[in-house]
Amino acid sequence: MAITQTPPPPTTPPPDSHAPGDKEMTLLEHLEELRGRLVAGVVAVVAGVLVAIVPLPLLANSITWIVVDGLTAQGKAAGVTFITIRPGEGFFTYLSVALVVGAALAMPVIIYQVLAFVSPALYPQEKRYMYLAVPGVFFSFMCGVAFCYFLTLPFATRFLAGFASQTFAPQWSAEHYIDFVATFLFWVGVMFELPIIMFFLSKMGVVSPKRLAGFRKYAFVLAFVIGAAITPTPDPINQTIISLPIYFLFELGVILARFA
Repeated sequence: MAITQTPPPPTTPPPDSHAPGDKEMTLLEHLEELRGRLVAGVVAVVAGVLVAIVPLPLLANSITWIVVDGLTAQGKAAGVTFITIRPGEGFFTYLSVALVVGAALAMPVIIYQVLAFVSPALYPQEKRYMYLAVPGVFFSFMCGVAFCYFLTLPFATRFLAGFASQTFAPQWSAEHYIDFVATFLFWVGVMFELPIIMFFLSKMGVVSPKRLAGFRKYAFVLAFVIGAAITPTPDPINQTIISLPIYFLFELGVILARFA
């Protein structure tokens, strides 16, 4: 008597375990899509720059001039005279600020283009994490920029302007000052993204809250090392103003990781 075996029923993968993407694309198609995303991002930046340099009806000047005036106001309050030492330095400094402002105005379009390009390669769970992380990261970055601009930058400007003022007259190059401020604001903004990054790393199982808590004593020392690296002044007051918030951000990340 022959024994026949019934083949097992086909198994269906769970909803979150299917292969990402709805359709296969060739390398050429990926490159074509990437080119279209890049063109859209560049067009958005150009449009943002135009908005930044054209005086708006409700404002006395353009957004770029308002940003430049705001950045230099703190130095002028500390007794600094801003000068240009090369032909066209003022013009190109203005354009560099306009480019940064235009990129900031175009950031929603840029983020959308990046997400639209990478999302087909992600699983549904990964997509949820990504869409949740982007607003939090952007908000944290802006909080860091605001913290640096309103609290840390005035202390740094006054210290640098007053250091050896009896020997040196504080006359700063506009280009170098704008570069200094932009770098300072950027890195402090990046550091403020730490809690969100720690939360989603814990959410994805890369690190555990217990392991993060065990890193606490090293994080305290590392916070002061990072604060000394990104603070433009050697005085301990400015370094502490940066270092302590970095450590508090780490502790906040540990607390958020427990809710992941």
